[in-house]
Amino acid sequence: MGMEVRLLLVGRSERGLVTDGVKHYLDRLARNLPVEQVVLPEAGRGDPAYQQRTESERILAALKPGEKVVVLDERGAQLTSPQFAERLGKWRDQGVRQVTFVIGGAYGMTDAVRARADLVLALSAMTFPHQLVRVLFAEQLYRAVAILQGSPYHH
Repeated sequence: MGMEVRLLLVGRSERGLVTDGVKHYLDRLARNLPVEQVVLPEAGRGDPAYQQRTESERILAALKPGEKVVVLDERGAQLTSPQFAERLGKWRDQGVRQVTFVIGGAYGMTDAVRARADLVLALSAMTFPHQLVRVLFAEQLYRAVAILQGSPYHH
């Protein structure tokens, strides 16, 4: 596909369902779009505002200059799978080399992280555990690449 993709995740994946689900889709994706997973440590202790602020600082520090950043946040834009694929395809066609997708921790991210994003994306109007979002998003990334390649996976 010509782009490099990073998944920036706060906190380790829970063993079992989450790890297996993410691995399933990223392994299928690897032939066409290798995805690097970068795990940032959770803040751990402290009130929610402290944890959100600490984790958001870690996210901002991990982002690279010039890369496209997509932040997953329930307040973001809701795109259909074809619209999401179209956005990725447009970036690819514009010569974008690096796209990083950010999935924050349990308490979300600060406005500063959302402000750094080229796209703030909601998977749903519903709220999901941040661990489960990883599996859902890995599948949508796989689906987007399948759409761009004309694969029958998306029907």
